Amino acid sequence: MRNHSMLTKCSALGLSALFAAVPALAATLHVGAAAVSITPDKPVALCGQMSTRIAREVQSELQANALAMESREEEKALDQAIFVACDVAYIPEPVRARAIELLGPRIPDFDVTKLVISATHTHTAPVLMEGVYIIPDADVMRPAEFLEFFAVRIADAAEAAWKARKPSKAGWGMGDAVIGYNRRSFFADGHGQMYGNITVNEFRGIEGPEDHAVEVLFFWGEDDSLLATAVNLACTAQEVEGLSVVNADFWHPVRQGLKAKYGDGLVVLGWIGAAGDQSPHIRYRQAAEDRMRELRGLSRLDEIARRIIRAWEEAYEGAQKEKFAELPLVHVVKSIELPRRLVTEEEFKSIQAEIAACSTDPKDFRRIAWHQEAVKRYERQQAGPVPPYIMDLHLLRLGDVAIATNDFELYTQYGIQMKAKSKALHTFVIELAGPGTYVPTPFAAAGGGYSAIVQSNEVGPEGGQVLVDETVAAVNALWPDK
Repeated sequence: MRNHSMLTKCSALGLSALFAAVPALAATLHVGAAAVSITPDKPVALCGQMSTRIAREVQSELQANALAMESREEEKALDQAIFVACDVAYIPEPVRARAIELLGPRIPDFDVTKLVISATHTHTAPVLMEGVYIIPDADVMRPAEFLEFFAVRIADAAEAAWKARKPSKAGWGMGDAVIGYNRRSFFADGHGQMYGNITVNEFRGIEGPEDHAVEVLFFWGEDDSLLATAVNLACTAQEVEGLSVVNADFWHPVRQGLKAKYGDGLVVLGWIGAAGDQSPHIRYRQAAEDRMRELRGLSRLDEIARRIIRAWEEAYEGAQKEKFAELPLVHVVKSIELPRRLVTEEEFKSIQAEIAACSTDPKDFRRIAWHQEAVKRYERQQAGPVPPYIMDLHLLRLGDVAIATNDFELYTQYGIQMKAKSKALHTFVIELAGPGTYVPTPFAAAGGGYSAIVQSNEVGPEGGQVLVDETVAAVNALWPDK
């Protein structure tokens, strides 16, 4: 568990006191960026599905892409941040803790509490924790081995980015691209389902909204060379999620396409917005979409990359006209408490029946373990009060842009609330800056189905609304005069 003592103390002061001493004054921006490979060098079990998959082939390189920012007044450092965006499914707490342990001594002038590690949620990257799947021992990298390798590479990327920082300029912009589709359907009897059959008579609609904005940060050197870019979109990277290969999903062709045009040294961070109920899988008009893609001669991954790059270039066209060498950079880390979703007695009995119905076949191990976690939660509830979920909320102001993180696969409706209520010109929401688990809307939780049932949720709709309210209040406190 993270050390929250200092953050909790800050939280107790209240937002007004916390931000009163944080003037949003322009200062010189220093930026560094670096990319490292996190591709395993031996066969690995893959994370993200309900059955064990072993990858013995690498189709595309997995990366950790790091961006370091620091604001300075002459030689005095005012604030700082390092972001590391990683081609994995989620960020377990032991990974973050180990990366901080390694990084601290390497760059003592950086406050390691301001390190943000996030995932793109590719389902074709290694398993990160022991005990999640049954993994054959022979010649397959153990999760603990990959975890250590991964943490070391995060520290390597962060250190390299921090040491590369130099006076720079920043800009921002946005385009639009249809990448994410809401993957939940609802039906006449009120039930909801992820990827439910929408051709049946009982189908009544797509359950929630989509967000097709592609919001982008750009960073240039003093000579106007493009150093790095961060691309924020509300869709997880799981187009090829069912394959048994190592693959960075659509972020690989996005990086390759941008590097081909803007230089091989360009560092590209993929930031996933609130996308717990989204995926790149087309929900309707698929035949028509496929026809157009085939006429272009593109694979589905290349089609997704084409759309993202086109939106990126729309943003770049405008951002090039406003480059800022001096601007506010404020980074606040706030510990917040979110109420947990409780397992009801009815749910407990239903889950027990689900476990009993599963076979003893090893292929069902992951599914059984998933159900059993909810059983353990119910048993802990019976033993006494349930502590809240404690989360580190990172909030940044970079000029006119707000950046807010969360640990979850957060349904898009919550991200839309944050963006609508924010005082910032652009509000970047970065999910999966932690161990994941879905946070559904009230409508989804009522309908049920995977991602909206209690087995899928450490935090439910009540906690999701608290997260929105805490985030919006903290973001808006960074714009006290607006």
